[in-house]
Amino acid sequence: MQTKAILSVLGEDRVGIVAAVSTALAQSSTNIEDIRQTILSGVFSMTMLVTVDEDKTTFEDVQERLADVAESLGMQITLQREDVFRFMHRI
Repeated sequence: MQTKAILSVLGEDRVGIVAAVSTALAQSSTNIEDIRQTILSGVFSMTMLVTVDEDKTTFEDVQERLADVAESLGMQITLQREDVFRFMHRI
């Protein structure tokens, strides 16, 4: 089963953010479909559209792995299923 999700990363800019997040995703059989990032006055912001292959790993396992990355980087990382994200942000 393929689950689309929105991944958000926010925190102080530093070397290795993209590498750490993308490594965690690759280790979790999660594909990056689209990515946008910017730095505003030293604050790093990144949003990704990803696909989790739940035949290989659970959505919750990906969230836990990303929580470990967030803690090690001192950043905020959020992973939400795309359908939940879109429902929450409907007008």
